[in-house]
Amino acid sequence: MGQRRPPRAPLIRDHRVIQALDGPGTLPVGVGGDTPQITTRQLRRGDRVLIYTDGLVEEHKTGGEQFGEERLIAAIERVGPASGGVQEMVRDLSHALMRERGGTTADDASPFVVEWRGGTADHLAMPEQ
Repeated sequence: MGQRRPPRAPLIRDHRVIQALDGPGTLPVGVGGDTPQITTRQLRRGDRVLIYTDGLVEEHKTGGEQFGEERLIAAIERVGPASGGVQEMVRDLSHALMRERGGTTADDASPFVVEWRGGTADHLAMPEQ
């Protein structure tokens, strides 16, 4: 198994992709390899981050080009304004991507959207030992 970079996670602000979050890649936890490195970004209330499997952008019809990050960004910005919460956005994005692929997919294409609502997450931190 080769070491691959994870897909770049789009940072979505006001229904527009403002940048792709990038960081150092490592093998999945439990498989070995380098110690995972933490990358931080300052988020604003309402920012969303799309985390997805590589099949979302690598999918292609036989002999055709890959779906790609540019088409993914266009789909995000098309469905974003019409979507309310993150669940609706994921559903709308999934449906839009399936339509663009002719209703089929041959690869794992899983989107997951996280929305920052502000405040702290101290209650989620593990106590130091």
